[in-house]
Amino acid sequence: MCGIVGLFLKNDQLQRDLGAMFAPMLIEMSDRGPDSAGIAIYRDSSHDANKITVATTLKDVDWDEICDQMYRSTGHQVRSMPNSSHVVLMTDACPDAIADCVAEHDPNAQVMSVGRMMEIYKEVGAPAEIVERFGIAHMKGSHAIGHTRMATESAVTTAGSHPFSTGRDMCLVHNGSLSNHNRLRDKLIRHCGVRFRTENDTEVAANYLSHSMHEGYSLHDALENSIADLDGFYTFVAGTSYGFAALRDPIACKPAVLAETEDYVAFGSEYRALAGLPDIEAARVWEPDPAVVYSWKIQ
Repeated sequence: MCGIVGLFLKNDQLQRDLGAMFAPMLIEMSDRGPDSAGIAIYRDSSHDANKITVATTLKDVDWDEICDQMYRSTGHQVRSMPNSSHVVLMTDACPDAIADCVAEHDPNAQVMSVGRMMEIYKEVGAPAEIVERFGIAHMKGSHAIGHTRMATESAVTTAGSHPFSTGRDMCLVHNGSLSNHNRLRDKLIRHCGVRFRTENDTEVAANYLSHSMHEGYSLHDALENSIADLDGFYTFVAGTSYGFAALRDPIACKPAVLAETEDYVAFGSEYRALAGLPDIEAARVWEPDPAVVYSWKIQ
């Protein structure tokens, strides 16, 4: 079943309240996805440096010491921002080199995302627990996308949770199922050299989109192209550093609601996820049309 929420702030003055506005939206979708949850948050552009978000099994470690070792190994400064089971590493070093350094300390570490703005936090557990664990309600930023998962096609794991990131500052969450994902996975592996980390069909869709954008398409156009190339029942919400977008399949059997005011755009699998937002009574609220891409950009 799964639940999706998204919040895109058009009013910069609200960025300090992003987490406080977003956290209740995610928790409200708990009964649509009780086994795991995650959030992609866009905030604090690190300019020339990447933010590499890593899920790690290390506990009670000195990340400053590990960063010093990374500097000796790569020749690039690395700063760390630990957050529960994740750590954000900020550096202009090659992300693959940083991942190799982390793996020397934690072979089970998983890179969640790479980008200048985006950080992804996701874990197994109830959405309210995830919100509390990572301090989502206190985060500032320009926009956020979240997902609560009810696993139907793959195991309940951190890696299999949403959001999925397959490109810099790009993420995707998905409610539904794709019917041609195995064929598309094989095509992306054989013809595009894509590597997959999970059996989740959402990772296939995410790689399709990131590959399309690598080829020069905008997020909006990549989603429009996906209507012809992806079969199944789905609702997508995708994010980049410059905005976010939503799409329902041509049949549109999965629920979705959009709301827009002068200050924000909000998405929810159900209206109750949006009901607590400020001035929601004055918002334009509508059900997205089938096979229509809705997108917004940072001005």
